Amino acid sequence: MPDDPDQQAVAAARSGDFAAFESLVAKHERRVYRVAARIVGRRHDAEEVVQQTFLSVVEHLDEFRGESTFATWLMRIATNHALLLLRRRAARPTVPLADERFDEDAQGLPHPQFVAQWRNSPEEIASHRETRQILTEALDELDLKHSMVFVLRDLEGFSTQQTAEALSISPGNVKVRLLRARLMLRERLTRVFGDEAERVLSGHEH
Repeated sequence: MPDDPDQQAVAAARSGDFAAFESLVAKHERRVYRVAARIVGRRHDAEEVVQQTFLSVVEHLDEFRGESTFATWLMRIATNHALLLLRRRAARPTVPLADERFDEDAQGLPHPQFVAQWRNSPEEIASHRETRQILTEALDELDLKHSMVFVLRDLEGFSTQQTAEALSISPGNVKVRLLRARLMLRERLTRVFGDEAERVLSGHEH
């Protein structure tokens, strides 16, 4: 069984301790909301996903076997509810998150079209107020299967294994999708923060 910081609270909640369940909600609801919002896009839809997720937790907590951490199990439930809502809404095409028949790394990696030195250091860029909005817009341009891996690994701090379990894909595909997402996001951000005078033409080594 993985080391799980929520183990005691989960055990207490299973025994009918509602305060313990409330502590789990308080600890995880913001993360569930952030991930749901990344998938469904709309605030009220993300809030619905949060509600449905914790209702499912209440209904199925006795089925949680501790084979993954509670946070990973919770994120799998949240992701499933978000994708169900997307399919119901049918407002944007959904991309399967599960492994495809062919491994992703056989498709190759995106080839950057704009390569340049950044005008500022990453620390300075991160301090820009508009950076979060730019990153959000860049994530919106990615396929859902790539943006979800980036959100869980790089923004929410999930491990490769936890991300794989939450999205029901292999750790290998998590690594490939994360690399692809990072490359695509880097090019998008480079177009904003790169120094045109230092641009390297596409096709050159970088």
